[in-house]
Amino acid sequence: MLFQQLISGLATGGLYALTALGLVLIYKTSNVINFAQGEIAMLSTFIAYTAMMSYGMAYWEAFISAILCASILGFIIERFFIRPIQNAPVLSLLIVTLGLMMIINGIAGWAFGFETHGFPSIIKGEVRILGAVISKSNLLTLVVTLVIMGTLFYILKYTSAGIAIRATSENPVIARLMGVSINQVYSISWIIGSVLGAIAGILIAPTIFLDVNMMSSVLLKAFTAAVLGGFTSFVGPVVGGLILGVLENIASGYISAQLSSTFAFALIVIMLWIKPTGLIGQEIRKRV
Repeated sequence: MLFQQLISGLATGGLYALTALGLVLIYKTSNVINFAQGEIAMLSTFIAYTAMMSYGMAYWEAFISAILCASILGFIIERFFIRPIQNAPVLSLLIVTLGLMMIINGIAGWAFGFETHGFPSIIKGEVRILGAVISKSNLLTLVVTLVIMGTLFYILKYTSAGIAIRATSENPVIARLMGVSINQVYSISWIIGSVLGAIAGILIAPTIFLDVNMMSSVLLKAFTAAVLGGFTSFVGPVVGGLILGVLENIASGYISAQLSSTFAFALIVIMLWIKPTGLIGQEIRKRV
């Protein structure tokens, strides 16, 4: 049972890590915590569901449609809502993303309804590994998540766009002086962050069902993962997400499934008490 909980926890934690990585990517480049991340993912997942159920698209076609939707939403939000006030106080930016979260939620409810839908899984069945019965869907989710994160880290480390993103996240003023287009980096970061959330939404929808509030708890867990691993590191949210997923599954299996959200909040409090910067995050020092 422990091995089964471990695999399921890694699969769930990978989805938390994807969403958290999108949050951290946006935060490190544009200094904004995007509370609308979950609603972008939810709306994109509804687009995929509608494409399959109403228009008969294949799973992979609906998947691409959702990614396109998330990309457009991320670009629109950054270009028309965040960029005009990017020098505003942090609280103002937070209020904007909170407002967008409510707006997108309302639009999705009006367009698709507030009923709960069963989202089709890309693969069904189970396999037996070391005596444990593991869902094929969980295994596929874990593999897809690891591949996506590995690809993203390769892009961030070895491509010119990735280097520009890392330079902007370290010091946007110096990056601009070195010829980096800061506004372009902001747009790319918001697009990638939104796409990561949409992928997580599509992969997790078969297990939690599809409705307009499906991503509220996932966003909370993603935020927890980012805090646990460290908001100042790209590796931190991945580590934090995997740890959170495993611990949450073990707690649900051996204690109570109803305490998962309580466990997430408790983990935030404990981590901020022990190490405010997270497991991998570094303290940011500013010369006054």
